[in-house]
Amino acid sequence: MQLLTYRYRDHTGPGLLHGQVVIPLDPSHGWHGSLLELVAAGPDSWKKVSEFSRSPAAAADGLPARDIEWLAPIPRPGKNIMCLGWNYSEHVSESAAVSGRQAEPPKDPVVFTKNVTSVTGPYADIPAHAGVTAELDWEVELGVVIGVGGRAIAREQALEHVFGYTVINDISARDLQFRHKQFFIGKSLDGACPMGPVIVTRDEIADPQDLALKSWVNGTLKQDSSTRHMIFDVATIISTLSRGMTLEPGDIIATGTPSGVGFARKPPEFLKPGDVVECEVEGIGRLRNRLV
Repeated sequence: MQLLTYRYRDHTGPGLLHGQVVIPLDPSHGWHGSLLELVAAGPDSWKKVSEFSRSPAAAADGLPARDIEWLAPIPRPGKNIMCLGWNYSEHVSESAAVSGRQAEPPKDPVVFTKNVTSVTGPYADIPAHAGVTAELDWEVELGVVIGVGGRAIAREQALEHVFGYTVINDISARDLQFRHKQFFIGKSLDGACPMGPVIVTRDEIADPQDLALKSWVNGTLKQDSSTRHMIFDVATIISTLSRGMTLEPGDIIATGTPSGVGFARKPPEFLKPGDVVECEVEGIGRLRNRLV
């Protein structure tokens, strides 16, 4: 299934995407009021939605996808987005070159978070935050949405805890990162986490470690890689995060970005008002956001 959150006229709610048609999951018909509630409801509820999606009744209430406003699939997560830093060898190398140090891939996952208020829609404008930052950068990433919570999750069972996958652009204010000597502020500006356009349920992604991911700025290709180049795969990330920390349904994990980001280019490149940045993960979809 491809699930989304949309706004149409005065209604906001979850829906199913079938081609170019959005099928509302309306609470008045017994569905949950939000996609986050559906995820938290568990596998039995997911199965009911899947069965409904294949029924003749589903198509009867469809809306043209062009007529809706696309919101982030989970517009207001229950907690900060957990993010992996330096999870692609080529990104480790380009980052090291900027600071003049030797590239050393991390021995354990490097984890930080983005504030929930950074989340925005797949086609929403991104604020330039003039006067706050002059160095906004792009980072295409595979997002993982937890469906079944747990603690001390074995790596071998970790993917069974996944609800689905989405696309994330981990917009980063590099000057704030370097000034504050940590990630959080530079990663958490309002609008700095475009997400979507859908969550694709895990049954439709055969192998999360074999997905192409790309980004463009103003139509020019900037990043072109594959999730097979991750240092720590999705299963390892989930297992590691769950050691002593309970993961919950609806938790979102951004799994890191490959090389090709702006600050590592010569000369460095940063987004400016009017720029359009696009991020795509194979089998899921493409974000398209303008800096304003």
